[in-house]
Amino acid sequence: MKINIITLGCSKNIVDSEHIAGHLRKAGFQLYFDRNRNDCDIVIVNTCGFIGDAKEESINVLLEQIAVKQRGRKQRRLIAVGCLIERYKEELRTEMPEIDAFYGVHQWGELVRSLEAEFHDCLEAERMQSTPRHYAYLKISEGCNRSCSYCAIPLIRGRHVSRPIDELVEEARRMVAEGVKEIIVIAQDTTYYGMDLYGERRLGTLLSRLAEESGAEWIRLHYTYPSSFPQDAIEAIARYENICKYIDIPLQHIDSRLLTSMQRGIDREGTLQLLERFRKAIPDVAIRTTLIVGYPGETEVEYDELKEFVRGARFSRMGVFAYSPEEGTAAYALGDPVTEEEKQRRIDELMAIQEEISLKENQSCIGKQYKVIIDRREGDYWIGRTQYDSPEVDDEVLIADNGSYALRVGEFYNVVVTDALEHDLYGRIVD
Repeated sequence: MKINIITLGCSKNIVDSEHIAGHLRKAGFQLYFDRNRNDCDIVIVNTCGFIGDAKEESINVLLEQIAVKQRGRKQRRLIAVGCLIERYKEELRTEMPEIDAFYGVHQWGELVRSLEAEFHDCLEAERMQSTPRHYAYLKISEGCNRSCSYCAIPLIRGRHVSRPIDELVEEARRMVAEGVKEIIVIAQDTTYYGMDLYGERRLGTLLSRLAEESGAEWIRLHYTYPSSFPQDAIEAIARYENICKYIDIPLQHIDSRLLTSMQRGIDREGTLQLLERFRKAIPDVAIRTTLIVGYPGETEVEYDELKEFVRGARFSRMGVFAYSPEEGTAAYALGDPVTEEEKQRRIDELMAIQEEISLKENQSCIGKQYKVIIDRREGDYWIGRTQYDSPEVDDEVLIADNGSYALRVGEFYNVVVTDALEHDLYGRIVD
């Protein structure tokens, strides 16, 4: 039988889908990860329930698959799993009776066993990679102990649970043995790693051991948290050549009053000091952040402060999201006073500022040489990335295929940058 897994949302969902697929493949199923495939006996949709737009996308995909099921063979089964199901299982069961089964984020074992496959209590025991062979995600913990006022993740995923360091190092070794060149470290909050297991933060120790023992050529850190950022993690990024000089850190805002309302555990001054720590220890660090606009209480004064912060901070990469009220969160009681039109205006304005910054930063790369990994070929170009860019979300390097050299996906090459746009670099191979 054929099973197709459609994964929505973040990279943490990707890892969950890969582990589910690993168990099912071992049981003899043919597994696919293809949103456009319609010839499978069973379809599993791994949903996202983080914010309004993500929930809407999950609902739309479920409706698409219901329509395909109704047009297709009668034995086709549709299974909904993941974050949206964890929050709204009973409502969805009532609204979408065409779906055959629903499983939340803590019911992977029930899902696998319902298909008459064996399930290991340790989900990580089996895995089938869905990303390109040369990069993969390493999820180091589950859940979150933070209490950010706008975030439903702790309600969905529960308390923070770290995986042991030895287990993570061994999984990373297996990845590398199977061809992975770049390991991307993820969790709901990577900087909290180790507190529950070891009584202290151990992200720096984990990064050091991965750098020394995994064999990965690149190790990249995502989903960090600004409050109590571990200094030894900064030092590890600075020390090891195979740890990318890249930090993904959602800051959300800069105004101290709003940060307090958001329950972020840090204020304006602490944020500025943290950015200074990064840049002092890692002079060439690429900092990626995300911001929220339209949070309840954000007036033009706070928004203007955020604009000036973006101009001064000069982030390498940045995304902006509109505030989305989520039931059960502390901020939900504050209402949603900023209109959607105004939120979009603020997003557009901030991104225009960031594009100017990105263009200047990228133009400063012209004439410089970088180590680039090739992700794919597209049209007349090979598409790659430097250590300062993560797959799917950041800038890319375009190398014209002029027939003078044959590149391979997943391999590293030295590239000189010849031109630059806001989100792309152009380059040529250096022998």
